[in-house]
Amino acid sequence: MNDAKHPDNGITRDCALAHLRDMVAATDLPVNADFESGFAGDAAGVAESVRLAVETGVAGLSIEDSTGDPAKPLYELGVAIERMRAARRAIDKAGGDTLLVGRAECFLVGRPDLDETNARLKAYAEAGADCLYAPGIRTREEIAAVVAAVAPKPVNLLVGSASELTMREIVALGVRRVSVGGALARSAWGGFMRAAGMLAEQGKFDGFSGAASGADLNAMFRTGV
Repeated sequence: MNDAKHPDNGITRDCALAHLRDMVAATDLPVNADFESGFAGDAAGVAESVRLAVETGVAGLSIEDSTGDPAKPLYELGVAIERMRAARRAIDKAGGDTLLVGRAECFLVGRPDLDETNARLKAYAEAGADCLYAPGIRTREEIAAVVAAVAPKPVNLLVGSASELTMREIVALGVRRVSVGGALARSAWGGFMRAAGMLAEQGKFDGFSGAASGADLNAMFRTGV
């Protein structure tokens, strides 16, 4: 079980907080923290982690209900609710308007049960989450069901791979917030791997087609766009 000294997905709380401080200092744009499961197993630990995260200046943070234990991948609902309430209290005590995102990880841990997902999200909304998130839902039917279940609170949708849905269609389904996770970085690395593989295996440079020009990259870095 995770705590302040043990990592969530390979990163410790101190390391995560350091990254958040660096990102907040580097931009005037609001920064959202994927705060994993709060780097704690109990509600008190989650509250302490959230307090520290808010102090970094992040505009929002998410708390998920996964345990990291393959044998029992999700916290029992009652425990998950208490963890969300603790996060809410920590944010309120700190003041300000940090957005709290409640995540139901059912689809990511091998339990793609829409009824359970919606029950958890509704409970997290009642426990104080400002925005609800069920990473792994993909179809129009799944998305519409989640939006309806937690209304009027907003839903965050993860689009982490190629999707038939456009942003316009996603908005029409009632989604208010869209995340892409690491998809942009993975797309860049995918292009790198294909180009390098083609060069190493075939001696061809075709993988460079479509690459951004140096001038375009330099202009982007100068303007920050």
